[in-house]
Amino acid sequence: MSNDPLHGVTLEKILTDLVDLLGWEEMARKIRINCFASDPSIKSSLTFLRKTPWARAKVETLYIWNIKKIEKKKASSLDSPATQK
Repeated sequence: MSNDPLHGVTLEKILTDLVDLLGWEEMARKIRINCFASDPSIKSSLTFLRKTPWARAKVETLYIWNIKKIEKKKASSLDSPATQK
């Protein structure tokens, strides 16, 4: 098993999890890049991040900093009564 928290995690998954946790506005505040602030979308952000190594590194770092919150949010959404039948 790898010690790398990003091992096996796609850039799309990283971005989707961060948007679900923080939202576009907060992401634009934390990482000052235009694709998060002006008409943001997963597709346009992925295109930019794949071409821009420094921006991708910042997003990956933000993901690592928030990984516990992301996992906690996913766990709590799985335990909510609305998802149980």
